[in-house]
Amino acid sequence: MAKNYYEELGVARDATPEQIKKAYRKLARKYHPDVSKEADAEERMQAINVAYDTLSNEEKKKQYDFELDHPQGFTGGGFGGQASGQSGFDGSQFYRSSGQSNAQDFSGFEDLFGRFGGGFGGGRQQEYDQRSSQQRSYKGEDQHASIDVPIQVAYEGSTQTITLQIPTYNAYGEPEVQRKTLQVKIPKGMKEGQQIRLSKQGQAGINGGENGDLYIEIRYQDTDRIRVEDADVYYTVDITPWEAALGQSIELNTPAGKIQVNIPKNAKQNQQLRLKDKGIPNKTAGHLYLILNIVYPKADTAQEQQAYQDYASAFPNFKAR
Repeated sequence: MAKNYYEELGVARDATPEQIKKAYRKLARKYHPDVSKEADAEERMQAINVAYDTLSNEEKKKQYDFELDHPQGFTGGGFGGQASGQSGFDGSQFYRSSGQSNAQDFSGFEDLFGRFGGGFGGGRQQEYDQRSSQQRSYKGEDQHASIDVPIQVAYEGSTQTITLQIPTYNAYGEPEVQRKTLQVKIPKGMKEGQQIRLSKQGQAGINGGENGDLYIEIRYQDTDRIRVEDADVYYTVDITPWEAALGQSIELNTPAGKIQVNIPKNAKQNQQLRLKDKGIPNKTAGHLYLILNIVYPKADTAQEQQAYQDYASAFPNFKAR
């Protein structure tokens, strides 16, 4: 028996939009043809995209649920036909990338495009036929992508080559996937969430209409040391107990470059030091926040153990608890 859309994504009928999206991303990472080693990857990816396109849209999901509950009234013409393996369009809503010109690879998969009007096939095809018969030109739809880049791109800028699989229509109004490779120049100073607009790189126009635009949202990769909020950068720095206690000056390699930093006396674990205007160099520069992480050396040798004993003896009145 063919899977319905919920079974295709592995979610329950009462799954939340976030659970549906999470399930889709997990499956897409596994079955996307550009990265998957599964024999049926292309077929599965097509089915997954069709299922997600329906279940992530409130109106489509409502109609699909109604058809599931009343199967006798729908025999192949609506969503039920797609659920049985008929029609459905592989949106291939992902990108691949390769670093160029001082660039590093993008990582991860995200939803590349949002809704495409009424969806491929069905209502959108009828709309296309009507417009074609009237010989009117229409601009193509704008499309959206989000990409993850290293934080260093914010300080230096970068040029990346990305390969997109873009859903479009051919001259006969039939849906197809167009693969295109684009050079994307990311200027320095872009804040988290800002977008780059690539003019006329979106979906193709109809009857000679101009193409839509492609908007690429920039997101910075979080690591165990770095996270970004708007234009502010949070950077975890390891320091020694004596640097924390005595307030020494240290040199650090930060995303903003080499910086001499004065650690305050008696610094505490997770204490934050703000370096003004050392965050993302936007028109309104962000700040760089150093989060202090005090690292204690291991006491493996007798000499090292004695050092800790001397340390304890030097503070007889100190109580940690």
